[in-house]
Amino acid sequence: MRILVVEDEPTLNAQLVQAIAAAGHTVEAALDGVQAHYLGEVSDFDAVVLDLGLPQLDGLSVLRRWRAAGRGMPVLILTARSAWEEKVAGIDAGADDYLAKPFHMEELLARLRALLRRLGEHASALWSCGAITLDTRQARVTVDGQPLELTSHEFKLLSLLMQKKGEVLSRTVLSEHLYPEDSDRDSNTIEVFIARLRKKLPAGSIETARGLGYRLVDAGAGA
Repeated sequence: MRILVVEDEPTLNAQLVQAIAAAGHTVEAALDGVQAHYLGEVSDFDAVVLDLGLPQLDGLSVLRRWRAAGRGMPVLILTARSAWEEKVAGIDAGADDYLAKPFHMEELLARLRALLRRLGEHASALWSCGAITLDTRQARVTVDGQPLELTSHEFKLLSLLMQKKGEVLSRTVLSEHLYPEDSDRDSNTIEVFIARLRKKLPAGSIETARGLGYRLVDAGAGA
């Protein structure tokens, strides 16, 4: 696999390159946002490790530009920020996972393996629940035939709810689906994504089972 490492601290950058290369991957590195944006635009990578605090062009801006240009490679963001709002901002920009500094290199490699495994998860099938249709091959969602814009994590959350439609899924299960290598995630992030999905889906599509979790239902079944 071909991995891009973007980290402005030279020592950490070198450590990341060495560890990822030792895991059997081909690695390219960038030390600032402008260089990172250029490499991500002109070259194909299987995944990116992206620091947010970059000189010249910050990591969120780099990521937003990649996504706007249709670059869909999985991205693991690195950040020293601990507030969950900052984590959500990174995810909304198109990140697939995040890791707060300081971190253990083994954890970063485990998260990277998880992102790479997800590349082949989608099956060639259409899932539906009432007016909602999810194309797992194209990673697209429509409501009554109209395209629905979702962030990568909103899509992953909805895909699990649709796969298990009618079943109550706890916040722990939902969190583990989004972050399979980490059991210590902020529960607030799941609540944020559920709230945002509810605003985008037909009213009543996501029900709350108090104290248990959430389930997806056909909002028009009782109409």
